[in-house]
Amino acid sequence: MRTQGLNPYLPSWEYIPDGEPHVFNGRVYVYGSHDRFNGHAYCLNDYVCWSASAEDPRDWRYEGVIYEKTDDPLNPDGRMCLYAPDVTVGPDGRYYLYYVLDKVSVVSVAVCDTPAGKYEFYGYVRYADGTRLGEREGDEPQFDPGVLTEGERTYLYTGFCAPGDRSRHGAMATVLGPDMLTIAEEPVFVAPSESYCQGSGYEGHAFFEAPSIRKIGDTYYFIYSSVVMHELCYATSRSPTRDFVYQGVIISNNDLHIDSYKPANRPMYYGGNNHGSIAELNGRWYVFYHRHTNGTNFSRQGCMEPIEFRADGTIVQAEMTSCGPNGGPLEGRGEYPAYLACHLFCRDESLYTGAPGEWMDSRFPKITQDGKDGDEEVGYIANLRDSATAGFKYFRCEGIRRVKIKVRGYCRGAFEVKTSWDGPALGRIPVDFTNIWTEYSADIAIPDGVQALYLTYTGTGGASLASFALE
Repeated sequence: MRTQGLNPYLPSWEYIPDGEPHVFNGRVYVYGSHDRFNGHAYCLNDYVCWSASAEDPRDWRYEGVIYEKTDDPLNPDGRMCLYAPDVTVGPDGRYYLYYVLDKVSVVSVAVCDTPAGKYEFYGYVRYADGTRLGEREGDEPQFDPGVLTEGERTYLYTGFCAPGDRSRHGAMATVLGPDMLTIAEEPVFVAPSESYCQGSGYEGHAFFEAPSIRKIGDTYYFIYSSVVMHELCYATSRSPTRDFVYQGVIISNNDLHIDSYKPANRPMYYGGNNHGSIAELNGRWYVFYHRHTNGTNFSRQGCMEPIEFRADGTIVQAEMTSCGPNGGPLEGRGEYPAYLACHLFCRDESLYTGAPGEWMDSRFPKITQDGKDGDEEVGYIANLRDSATAGFKYFRCEGIRRVKIKVRGYCRGAFEVKTSWDGPALGRIPVDFTNIWTEYSADIAIPDGVQALYLTYTGTGGASLASFALE
């Protein structure tokens, strides 16, 4: 089977959320924070970088560690985490990495001569008198920097605004001079927080965190995570520092709002915070975002989907799929790992991953892996209890007459095979108690054409699903 583009687009043992994709010299580089498998908090690992050919984002290459948390003078013992970063090319042609540590409110900057080399600490964003941004009286705390450089001006977007916090007014834009550190124009607010959004057009989708900026033609696209967390929203303006008008949702990491194949308010995955941006690769635009795994908020993985623009420049909300980087359906034949599930749910709905008390009662399935962080263990779905469903989209099927699955666990029942989440079962594959991965199969015909595939467990106990195969 040829190399195909899969979601998540990086190996299943890699956890890179908050992805900022940038194309440099024909390759797309993704800069994000770095979660730890089974971690106890966000962003516990050092920054690493992955890249792919911008002409074919199906095959990704590990570029290595580009910055360590102890490289910042404020963090010599590594007690603080590296939160979501962004990178831009300065007027001198060097690459500048902007980030915020997790217990301070200033913006740090590192620099490198190449996109994915070892970045060196450079300084802190500051006013002309040397005061660091975020520490002057009246400054609001800095968070989640997104950057865009045009000529000798760099636009820095920051902010974190929890619902109900009237001390935070919204996302900020600050203009930096050619040294990439000194403020040339002081912060202004470009998108309102929940406390200040009435009458703004942002109602229900007020700014929360994760600011990112892109320019397409003469229009600036300000991308951010809203107060409902699971969605990436956007606003547009002809100016980088004012007049941003709310436009809509680009993607939700539980597929909320989409009503083409389900009710709009039905979640199809366990959502959570979201962070990402858009990039043009080989003439097609994609949105990069992240999903949550392991039943917690702290093991997030990057995904990407193609997006479509309407004639007026607005964006159609993208579906979560298993095939986003592929540019189309996957081959409807062969074996696929279960961690590619873009839908995961059971009879008990939940909008969010790891809501208080929910994972304690083991109702919900989760994508996880064996081993410890850094082990190259292929992911799988655990805790599939009665009614739990894993969905995979999309496959181009022809002549499929048999379905195989690999299962382990204390379970006795069957997996129903369907082509829609609420559709009839095309067949059942019985499973039984086993402590090792065991293959089961049944003669099940999948209709020809582009299909989704849903596997629903019915029975007692809890099953784990490693993979499925179409024959």
